[in-house]
Amino acid sequence: MNNPDFDPEKARALQSELKQQGVKYCVGAYVDIHGVPKGKFVPIDHFLDFAAGSELYTGYALDGLGQRPNDDEIASVPDLDGGIVLPWNKEVAWFPADNTFKGQPYEINTRVALKKQLARAAEMGFGMNLGIECELFVVKYTDDGRLEIPNTDDNQVKACYDVKRFLDRYTWLDKVSSTINDLGWDLYSLDHEDANSQFEFDFKYADALTMCDRYIFFRLMAKQYAAEEGLLATFMPKPFADKTGSGAHFNMSIYDIHSGENLFRRDPADDPRGLGLSELGYQFVAGILKHGPALCAAFAPTVNSYKRLVRRGLMSYYSWAPVFNSFGKNNRTNSVRVPMAGGRCESRNADAACNPYLAASLVLAAGLEGIRENLDPGPAQEENLYEWTPRQLAERGICELPRTLHEAVEAFAADPFVTETLGQGLRDEFITYKSEEWRQYHQRVSQWEIDQYARTF
Repeated sequence: MNNPDFDPEKARALQSELKQQGVKYCVGAYVDIHGVPKGKFVPIDHFLDFAAGSELYTGYALDGLGQRPNDDEIASVPDLDGGIVLPWNKEVAWFPADNTFKGQPYEINTRVALKKQLARAAEMGFGMNLGIECELFVVKYTDDGRLEIPNTDDNQVKACYDVKRFLDRYTWLDKVSSTINDLGWDLYSLDHEDANSQFEFDFKYADALTMCDRYIFFRLMAKQYAAEEGLLATFMPKPFADKTGSGAHFNMSIYDIHSGENLFRRDPADDPRGLGLSELGYQFVAGILKHGPALCAAFAPTVNSYKRLVRRGLMSYYSWAPVFNSFGKNNRTNSVRVPMAGGRCESRNADAACNPYLAASLVLAAGLEGIRENLDPGPAQEENLYEWTPRQLAERGICELPRTLHEAVEAFAADPFVTETLGQGLRDEFITYKSEEWRQYHQRVSQWEIDQYARTF
C-alpha cells in the first residue's frame, strides 16, 4: 500500500459525503520544486483506491522530483483532512498531497520536507503558526506576449490603497474574497496595493502546513477567477520594472504544542528591546539571520525575484523591498521585522512565486537552530537602511541579501544547514533546476539589449 496511514472507514465516509455533494472527480495535488500543483483526476467511484495512494507518477516527467527515466514510479497520497470542493466547479474535489515511494514518504518532496521539520519542532514541544500575505497583479496578457494594466484609469504613480481603482476591479475581488470566507479562512483585510492593478489579501494565520496548502490553492483560485474575466492573475514577483513587486511575507510564531500558547508574545513594557517579542522569538529571528543568504534562494526563487529585491531600481521612490539581512520593528528596510503588536516575526524577502513548503521548511529549521543554540540577533535596526553607505552598513555588521538568483543559489549550496534540513537529494534538485534557470536566462537576448546595442555598434 502506498499510503501507510490509510484509514478505510474515514475514506469511505468522505466518499459518501462527496457523492452527496455532487462531486464526480478528485485530485491529489502535490507540487513540483517550483510549487506548481500536479496530479491525476480520479472518478469518485474509485475514491478508496485514490485515498490509499493508487495514483502513480513518472517523477522524471516533472521538475525537481529527483527521478530518472528508469526509476520506479512515485505515488500521490492525498491529505483527506484538507479537501476542498472547487468553488467554481462543484464536480471536482481538491486535496493537497504528498508523494511516497514504495510505501514510504518520498524525501524529494517539499511538503514531505515541511512535515519532517514540523515533527522536529514537535520533539522540542513546538508548533509553528504561519500567515502569508497574498500579493499579486491582475493584468492583460497580450497576443504578442506583453503584460498590460487592464484598467487604463489605474495609472497613478502612488496607487496604494486607492479606493476608486479598487472598486474598478470589484467583481474579481469580491469573488476571491467571498471564496476565502466560504472556505473558512477568515479574510480580515484586502486592498489595492502599491503598484497599478496590484492587490493584497490577508486572511487568518494557521498552522504552517495548512497555510502552505491554502497558499497553493489561493494561487489557483485567483487565476481561475481572473481568467473568467479574460485576465491573468500573476504571481510573478516583478512584472513591471517601474513598479513595486509582489511579496508573500511570512508572518511566523512558535506555539506550545500542548497548550497552543504563542511563545513569541511578550508585553512590550517587559521587553528590554521594546518590540513585544520573547527571548525565544529573538532566538528564532537570530537563526533566520544566521542563514539569511541561503534562505533567500527559497524565499525568492526566480531570476525575476531579484528585480524586486532592490532599493529603487527604475522606480521614482523606494521599492519597499528588503535588501538587507537585518531585523527591526516596523522598519520595512529590514528583511525581518517585528510588527507593532509584537508576538510574531515577519520575513519580508519571501515573494509571490515561492514554493511555500520549501521556504517554510528552511525558515522553521533556521529558527529552531537559533533557539537550540541560544543565538542573539543583535540590535534592532530602526534607521532607513536604504540611505546608508556600504561603510555605515559594514560598521553595523549588516550585509546585503543576494543580488541575483545566481548569488542566492551559491549561498544555498554553500550552507551545510540546507543539506541537514532538506537532505542531499532535495537540496541538489533545487540547485540543479535553479542553476539551469540562471544559465538559460543568460542565453536569451532581451529587448533591452536590442534597444541598447543594435544601432550603437
